[in-house]
Amino acid sequence: MSTTADIREAVTSCPEAAAGGATLVCGTRPELIKLAPLVRLFGDGCSIVYTGQHYDESLYSRIRVDLPPSNRFHELGVGGGRRGDQLGRTISAVDEVLAVHPGRVVIVQGDTTSALAGALAANAHSLPLVHVEAGLRSHDRAMPEEHNRVLIDHLADLCCAPTGLNRENLLAENVPAERIVVTGNTVVEALHTALPPACEREAVLAARGLVRDGYALATLHRPENVDDPGPLALILKELGRLPVPVVFPLHPRTAKSVTRFGLGRLLEPLVVLEPQAYPAFLALAAEAAVLVSDSGGIQEEASVLKRPVIVVRRSTERPEIAGTFGVRVPAGPRIGEEAARWLEDVAGHRERLRYLPSPYGDGTAAARIAAAAGSVPVHRTGSAAAG
Repeated sequence: MSTTADIREAVTSCPEAAAGGATLVCGTRPELIKLAPLVRLFGDGCSIVYTGQHYDESLYSRIRVDLPPSNRFHELGVGGGRRGDQLGRTISAVDEVLAVHPGRVVIVQGDTTSALAGALAANAHSLPLVHVEAGLRSHDRAMPEEHNRVLIDHLADLCCAPTGLNRENLLAENVPAERIVVTGNTVVEALHTALPPACEREAVLAARGLVRDGYALATLHRPENVDDPGPLALILKELGRLPVPVVFPLHPRTAKSVTRFGLGRLLEPLVVLEPQAYPAFLALAAEAAVLVSDSGGIQEEASVLKRPVIVVRRSTERPEIAGTFGVRVPAGPRIGEEAARWLEDVAGHRERLRYLPSPYGDGTAAARIAAAAGSVPVHRTGSAAAG
């Protein structure tokens, strides 16, 4: 675990990290994937502050592989822990980086603890803040992410809303229109960059003994589904009953819960994999008959890959795909019922979905965000010090 002194020494001794440009703060693999198009666009004009919020080795070993090369990569190693403690440590760690290398503007993505910490640290340093993926709302106050995204949006100098619905959410909360721009979502270009060509996708399937449209792909990691043995057992039982093989990349959080609750036998009918590198995961998702997930990012990716997704959640901040690419269900029998509906005519559904546009834009989100971020005025004065 890095201490404040360790972080200060590491940042101060980094000759590659010059002032100026954008500073991108992130802490999870999905954030890095979605910010990768901006990193490519900015090139040497940006720094990356990686907090290390996702600290499991099986995930971390793939994080840098998913990211474009960067000489200015500040790795803080904050790690996990209680939410409040993690937030405090992350704010302090990011603050240390910004004190030495502030950059012109701070960019955060999404709704994680790292995103909120980056927003608060930017505010403390009087740096302009850009929120990528702004305006998403589940209206579910039991979700920590909902609180994070609302706070970040109201701190931000620029809210980059992926869709018009997200813009309406912001306006309803009295965020001024001049602080909002509809950009699309960078997931579109991130996905197209990482998606392997058809021949390579075929090889990924062959290595697992799978055939196109002949299996389901499932992921599970949210606390509402995996931190309680009841919902977790219900979901795993439904997956095990599907009439096609179910490929199940096992998230570290889920793996720990399966062990803790003694549910290992429920994994036996599934094709359990270790967490996949992003291109390999996309290869599996693109060729699956149906996706089953509680991931927010996979809901977006399904609309780009033109695959149906069964969203196992009590609420979602991405209602744009409802009734087209996705359907939301609770843990339990509806998982199997909805899967059966999609599986009864896989070819027909694939043909129908291929003509539906993704609600998340045309793959130009990074350019729109960069242009908007470049026009954010540096209107504050100096770094605020505690009095």
